[in-house]
Amino acid sequence: MNRVIVLDSIAQEGLDLLEQAEGIEYEVITGLAGSELREALNKFDAAICRSGVKITAEALEGNKQLRAIARAGVGTDNIDKVAATRTGIVVMNTPTGNTLSTAEHAFSLMLSLSRNIAPAYQSLCEGRWDRKKFMGSQLGGKTVGIVGLGRIGQEFAKRAQAFEMEVYAFDPFLSAEMAAQLGIQRVENVKDMLPKLDYLTVHTPLTPETRNLIDVEELELLKPGARLINCARGGIYNEAALVQGLESGQLGGVALDVFENEPCTDSPLFGKPGVLCTPHLGASTEEAQTQVAVEAVQLITRFLQSGEIRHAVNTAALDPATLKSLSGYLQVAYRLGLLAAQWHGGAIDRVNLSYRGEISSKDTKILTSSLCAGLLEGVVDDEANVINAEVLCKERGIRLSEERSAETTSFSSSMTVTVSGEGKDLAIGGTLFGSDMPRLFRLNEHRLEAYMDGNMLIFEHQDRPGVIGSLGSALGQHNINIAQMSVGRTLQEPDGKAIGVLNLDSNVPAAAIEEILKFDGIDAVNPINLPPSKGGPSWLVSN
Repeated sequence: MNRVIVLDSIAQEGLDLLEQAEGIEYEVITGLAGSELREALNKFDAAICRSGVKITAEALEGNKQLRAIARAGVGTDNIDKVAATRTGIVVMNTPTGNTLSTAEHAFSLMLSLSRNIAPAYQSLCEGRWDRKKFMGSQLGGKTVGIVGLGRIGQEFAKRAQAFEMEVYAFDPFLSAEMAAQLGIQRVENVKDMLPKLDYLTVHTPLTPETRNLIDVEELELLKPGARLINCARGGIYNEAALVQGLESGQLGGVALDVFENEPCTDSPLFGKPGVLCTPHLGASTEEAQTQVAVEAVQLITRFLQSGEIRHAVNTAALDPATLKSLSGYLQVAYRLGLLAAQWHGGAIDRVNLSYRGEISSKDTKILTSSLCAGLLEGVVDDEANVINAEVLCKERGIRLSEERSAETTSFSSSMTVTVSGEGKDLAIGGTLFGSDMPRLFRLNEHRLEAYMDGNMLIFEHQDRPGVIGSLGSALGQHNINIAQMSVGRTLQEPDGKAIGVLNLDSNVPAAAIEEILKFDGIDAVNPINLPPSKGGPSWLVSN
């Protein structure tokens, strides 16, 4: 008999499913922490939680019993996923259960801002009848911008279109074809759409790239009187900049459901005219809580009864023997994905993986998923890994294909990824030296050999004397040391096009890039950031 512990209160519909599940018994024990939580987890095969309990590394220390944790919700920050992976526990979440509720809440905030709902009601409570003071604005005919076209962003777009709004959107992996199917105006970057917008909403993770996505500089680009909504993550909007924008009149309104520091009960935004805030209520509907409870129970029961794994956020589900045999090539694939996304720099709509040699007889689906995880890192709501990366790619209209050949070329095994989008095709080849040394051997038609780790700089140049020397001198002036260099020619003779890869000891500042691009003979420069040797996300690296 499999035993399940429910660590937080969940909807009764979920408990009813547990009661009916064959071969499973359960207990609801809430409020556990410290040694009590650790002892309890050692007595059960699986656990279901929400955000109340904190499943730390200490709580999982020495655990030999627990095999799965299901989070009834999206975020898994309250679960130490590295420790869970190390302990052999698969962690799953329910990413679809609160999609509609969050999209509806964001849309509700936009409507409420437009019609001054909250202050108008407050005036009545205070005995005033101020109709003229609360003149509103209709949504029909207005323009809304959406940053992030995942599940929630797409649901918000549907509602905006139903209200006859014009919808602009930015998502690094929103292809022109997918945008056309959705009836959305796609933009190349966020700043391009800001001057057009009456409203802006964000539905993206908080990453280094999205932190302070809207700051003082971006506010100046907005149409005066624009209104901003955030039901995604606190920190995407700079809250101090929002205050400044409201005080200057540049912003017509701000609605926040999330804050950089939560719980948040004191903010300079609170009480300001044109501000509407709620305490992280995006998923707080009876329907959403019922749905995530039901999904979490289904995840656990199917796992315990048949071994089925869905919505995993770590790789404990992988067969250990398969993972060990492919660990080096999983690194190669993941790093090729990271490199391809950064080098291409735009929306990608097609990805082709070509496997050659001995690797073609292995489970290449896992390798393709690892590459997709690298390709999507930092741009999707979910944590991309080998379990969910292909689904996330397909949701964004990226078409995946594989081809295999047992024929070998210069290496016993190799893989080449070709990414296409926005009229640009790039081909990148990688292989493995030894058992754990990923190597880059191809960039488009150029053959070379370079390490795939750390700070890299890809530079396309004219193959003539002095060009590389000028680049090296410029980096030296910025105190950047070159650890290794590899150069590949189009033709095996001088005076043609060439490409080089530098492995550097530090990042290249924007000022250095601008300086290098001015050199005669340098055609393009692309800084690339990859994990250090043997590094990577928790699902990839064994601890």
